[in-house]
Amino acid sequence: MEGYAAYLKTLLEPLGIYDLTEHSISGGELCALGAELDTADVRLERTERESLTATAEEEGLSRREALFARRSAAETVEQRRAAIAALLQIGADSLTPSAINLTLSGCGIRAKAVEMGDGHLRVTFPETAGIPAEFDQIQPIILDILPCHLEVEFYFRYLTWAECEAAGMTWASVEAAGHTWASFELAVPPEA
Repeated sequence: MEGYAAYLKTLLEPLGIYDLTEHSISGGELCALGAELDTADVRLERTERESLTATAEEEGLSRREALFARRSAAETVEQRRAAIAALLQIGADSLTPSAINLTLSGCGIRAKAVEMGDGHLRVTFPETAGIPAEFDQIQPIILDILPCHLEVEFYFRYLTWAECEAAGMTWASVEAAGHTWASFELAVPPEA
């Protein structure tokens, strides 16, 4: 006997009125009841785990993600939990740039929304030169997060002539670095 069967046996043994050996009727009944209680315990533990965003691993995350129009860009369990938590915090007071940026980063999107005035938002990708590889996946998510009454402009970062001049670049140095036109326009300084 193990699990709940052993627990039930230890509860009833002090009474001394039951034959609790495994081959007796009472012992068999305890084993059967214990097995069912063990099954219920496993199910309850799983239900408890999946009912909280912070501990959910499978069904709990999938069911929460189904509540939203789009699935986040997150891949790992931890990232999915953070994205769900970020999306759940969106409320009536979530229209400030800082709240929007918290939600974007919580969804695993490395973007920043900047208020430009006159109902206009600019979305930049500060850690990425050019168009992010996952842009087709994250653009609809970003548009779902941003307030729909604002005009949204996506701003992609490329090397500017002013930056070339400031860095002292010449065509000879560009050619020596082996740049193609595509790689040259993405050679954005790290501080940009």
